[in-house]
Amino acid sequence: MIASLRGEVRHIGLDHVVVECAGVGYKVLVAPATAGALTRGSEGSLLTSMVVREDSMTLYGFTDSPQQELFHLLQTVQGVGPRLAMAAIAVLEPAQMQSAIASGDIKTLCLIPGIGKRVAERIHIELKDKVAAPSTSVGQAGTSNAPSGGTAQQLLDALEGLGFTPKQAEPAVAAAVEAGPDKPVSELLRDALKSLGRG
Repeated sequence: MIASLRGEVRHIGLDHVVVECAGVGYKVLVAPATAGALTRGSEGSLLTSMVVREDSMTLYGFTDSPQQELFHLLQTVQGVGPRLAMAAIAVLEPAQMQSAIASGDIKTLCLIPGIGKRVAERIHIELKDKVAAPSTSVGQAGTSNAPSGGTAQQLLDALEGLGFTPKQAEPAVAAAVEAGPDKPVSELLRDALKSLGRG
């Protein structure tokens, strides 16, 4: 299993990055905030989890161990696969997710694209005794803003990747960026999703 990668960031895409290690480029699926914290042409480092299927091997990347642990924990719930777990990481920081799970905040859990009330309730029931109490040392992922000028486009790409049309996404992104120009990408994405009725 590939547990981590360190190397030159050769490409940053909609929902993935390519990191070159020893001449081999690894495509890694990541949350928008994780991609925003990396710079093309510079060295990057990611923790990774490999998901093996009959017809594919997919690498998922994380900025820190709380993200990675949450990714694995969420998948222990029936109906939550790796893509839903990654969507959760894209919308909520680990501390926010832990708090929502522990307190049964179904509304917050339903902010995650693809997770409805039934699955959110199942997440709360099955994981409430497994999540650690949020602390100041947890949930720091995604606190770096995207490179100047790229935040809006990154949010647009992320929303389109989640199924929204450009016509739907553009006003939500504009409003989110205007209201919180200094917020990290993960919070801006959450704000945009709220305005699009995913709250």
